[in-house]
Amino acid sequence: MNKTILVAVFGTMLTLSIPASKARQAGTQLRDFAPEVRAKVEAADYKAVRIKKIPIASEAWTFRRFTFAETLRKLKELGIEAVEAYPGQALSADMPGAKFDHNMTADQMAKAREMLKASGVTLYGYGVVDLGRTEETMRKVFDFARKMGIRTIATEPREADFPLLEKLVKEYNIQIAIHNHPEPTRYAKPEAVFAALQGRDSRIGSCADTGHWMRGMNDPLVALRLLEGRILDVHLKDRSGFGTEGVDDVPWGDGTGRIRDVLAELTLQDYDGYLTIEYENEKEVMDPVPAVRKSVDYVRSVTYYQDYTQIFRRAGRRYEKHGWNHYGPGHFEVDEKTGVLKGQGGMGLLWYKEKLKDFVLECEFKCSTKTTNSGIFLRVPEVPTSDDYVYHAIEIQIDDRSKGIHHTGAAYDIEAPKVEASLPTGEWNHFKIEFRGNHLKVELNGKVVLDWEARPGGKVRDLAPEGYIGLQNHDSQSPPYFRNIYLKKL
Repeated sequence: MNKTILVAVFGTMLTLSIPASKARQAGTQLRDFAPEVRAKVEAADYKAVRIKKIPIASEAWTFRRFTFAETLRKLKELGIEAVEAYPGQALSADMPGAKFDHNMTADQMAKAREMLKASGVTLYGYGVVDLGRTEETMRKVFDFARKMGIRTIATEPREADFPLLEKLVKEYNIQIAIHNHPEPTRYAKPEAVFAALQGRDSRIGSCADTGHWMRGMNDPLVALRLLEGRILDVHLKDRSGFGTEGVDDVPWGDGTGRIRDVLAELTLQDYDGYLTIEYENEKEVMDPVPAVRKSVDYVRSVTYYQDYTQIFRRAGRRYEKHGWNHYGPGHFEVDEKTGVLKGQGGMGLLWYKEKLKDFVLECEFKCSTKTTNSGIFLRVPEVPTSDDYVYHAIEIQIDDRSKGIHHTGAAYDIEAPKVEASLPTGEWNHFKIEFRGNHLKVELNGKVVLDWEARPGGKVRDLAPEGYIGLQNHDSQSPPYFRNIYLKKL
């Protein structure tokens, strides 16, 4: 569907109303837009989503009554690792009149870089900034971003600006994130951002401000799902209600913005940017630290993978097997957009680069047919150069057709699973594998299938105290699929 048709379709959607249950939740009637997307949101089981760890940043506007230097000190104290600067903030008390923006002198930029290094805070973004209307003014902002190591510029461009912006994002490899200030700005409605992004370079996306959507009576969850795949930056806000009358920003989790569901939606999209807190409550502007700390604590409390590392993830705008190595004629193809690994060819092992001793490994897998045969190898003692590794490492089996010591969840050829817990062929299963010393505990879809002191047996001659993990493939006719691979060292 082309852009013109989409705009026309969205135009008709605005007259529809949302279900009464949704209206009661908000306390008033929300705008309706993209009803097909809304239906998907309403059908989503957000409670079942294991929320991934998303790095937390702050928009410097949260600390707008302070200098940039003071902001960095506060972020360091809060344990917040990144900042998005805005144009016009006072730079430092020892540089009167200097402001953080793209007009800074070389000395002022050097001072800002020095402060960032001392604080350990990453300057990832800049905005919301007016880029001007000429190539000269736009290049000035892009040149500034390059010098300061900024990867994302938040702005609200005109339609006529896009040809030049396309050229600049390719030349500089710096992202443009379209921000959505409330009415009467051109991007107040989520569908306006969606329409503007159609056919654009992937480095042009959305700076999703959930609070401004709430001000305009837009459901942030529907807006996020509508913009799936194009979200480059998130200004995450929670508010005491929708609209503007008698409503204000509150700490994450205290309002009606359904923050946990927002995090679940971003997890489903495997969003790889920052959660940027922008706290705009004027009553607390002189001391926003308690609200920021409470917000950060809330997100950490609901993040399932808080202490994990996602070991198969996007690099830039695509997934790749960085850090993984391959042995054998069989291999895994990666879908660069979704991050799904698909087995291909004959027998093979995709193994992770790091030797592990005690760890928790979690991942999802599914079988393409009833005869899919695969497994996850644990503590492979040496870099695989032959099939000999199968005699020196435990394999957690994936094979729903076989029984006993060869069934899904078994320690292959040694110990049978306590229960059969696989989901039907074609559905995603979840493994949680904990290996601590010799004790091996395996959960499949929330059920304990192994709780066992590992020992050699069957084809396995001996076990190593540490080694590599690997995903096995057998053939192309009934390939296994893997995704969402997380590791926690113990």
